[in-house]
Amino acid sequence: MRTFLGIALLSLALASCASVPPVPATKLEKADVLPLALNDNFQFRKVKLFYHQNIPAATTTSETILFERQRITWGSVNGYDTQKLFGSYFTFFWRTSEAADVTFRLEYRQSALGNQVLAQERYYPGARGSFQSDFTVIGDEYLEFGAVTSWRALLIVDGRIVALKQSFMWK
Repeated sequence: MRTFLGIALLSLALASCASVPPVPATKLEKADVLPLALNDNFQFRKVKLFYHQNIPAATTTSETILFERQRITWGSVNGYDTQKLFGSYFTFFWRTSEAADVTFRLEYRQSALGNQVLAQERYYPGARGSFQSDFTVIGDEYLEFGAVTSWRALLIVDGRIVALKQSFMWK
């Protein structure tokens, strides 16, 4: 009986440690133009960008870049698996001091598509506090259409842009 109880408690403890995987970003067919209504209650805090390309590790001396590359390619078994992980990785840290249903949209352009704007979205119902949103442009999308040349991140509430962060190349 003690063994059964011990196993049951251990399984409950391990189940409580399991994290829920993030919902993948929704790719939009067309990024609609939205009105701008900036609000100080919604803020971007930090942006982390990482561009993973086929550059030999010997040319990079930065330990942080090597670590990030190893973190991203963890679990890839061969060159094909690693090649599917080439691309752009975006991590946005943002916060809101007012409870609202927030849509986070990343709009971007890729080198082979010219001025065509692509977009990905994540939805946060009843958001309040600090958040981290991760987006990727990798795999076939990266290999076919090229590197991300410019990007813009939007926080959208009720169909209005309440916060905005963009690369210096965005027009």
